[in-house]
Amino acid sequence: MNLQFERHRRLRNHPILREMVRETQVHISDFMYPLFVTHDEGRHPVLSMPGVDHLSLEELKREVETLSELGIPSLMIFGIPAIKDDLSSEAYAEEGIVQQAIRVVKQENPKLLVATDVCLCQYNPAGHCGIVHGDQIVNDESLELLAQTALSHVIAGADLVAPSDMMDGRVAAIRAKLDEAGFVQTPIMAYSVKYASAFYGPFREAAHSAPAFGDRRSYQMDPANLREAIREARSDVAEGADILMVKPALAYMDVIRAVKESFDLPLAAYNVSGEYAMVKAAAMQGWIDERSVVMEMMTGLKRAGAEILISYFAKDVARYLRESGS
Repeated sequence: MNLQFERHRRLRNHPILREMVRETQVHISDFMYPLFVTHDEGRHPVLSMPGVDHLSLEELKREVETLSELGIPSLMIFGIPAIKDDLSSEAYAEEGIVQQAIRVVKQENPKLLVATDVCLCQYNPAGHCGIVHGDQIVNDESLELLAQTALSHVIAGADLVAPSDMMDGRVAAIRAKLDEAGFVQTPIMAYSVKYASAFYGPFREAAHSAPAFGDRRSYQMDPANLREAIREARSDVAEGADILMVKPALAYMDVIRAVKESFDLPLAAYNVSGEYAMVKAAAMQGWIDERSVVMEMMTGLKRAGAEILISYFAKDVARYLRESGS
């Protein structure tokens, strides 16, 4: 029988050859680990996110030691304030929880890249990402407070700021504020394409940031829209963003690819709380092989075009890679 066909399986037979021809590699240097810091004492689990805790400043020191030992190169700090008020005052206070946490991390390991989430939602009773007047989340009045928050983080020692609020013009406002203060070298990683997603549920428990009324659809994007994602990213590029981000990740790999192909800037993907919780819950039931699923997810995100992976799985991935000798 003289059949003509290609032998694709020849490159799959030997495990070493499979690794040699692998097109997409996941490295620990790809990862940024999000963590939650509070004024409270001790370490308290986030029930909807197994393995994720609220950390006191003292526990943060221990967490930095763990991250450093695992070789995780960067982290993103989210703060849980002691007091909430209408102007989100602790977001930009010199002794705010994020500002204190930045200094702790830098004291423990100055080499870690410290990124901060810049938003107002945790810090005001309404739980919205901008200033609230009545039932309206007002855009332009929010920009000054967001810029002030970013500046306070950088003064405290942050290496990178990441505005997640989705107010129009916030990248321009932050860039102007940082440049005016002399921080022209501090990069901005914009949550450029952030959808109004159902995958954020566990995060809102972790960050104590659920909206007190309504939802965030007037400022976060409609999950049905792709062309709008390109417009949002284009605006952030024009306003001075240094890194773009797509959030969530798994249901938006087409968006990651489209943004990557449209702009010549580094791209981050945020593997969000709901994506994390679903895998952890299924693994705890014995329904999936957690390690295999996690590594397949991370590989998919990189294959789609993300260079930076923001994920609660970072510590797990570090251990997987170490065990495999990668």
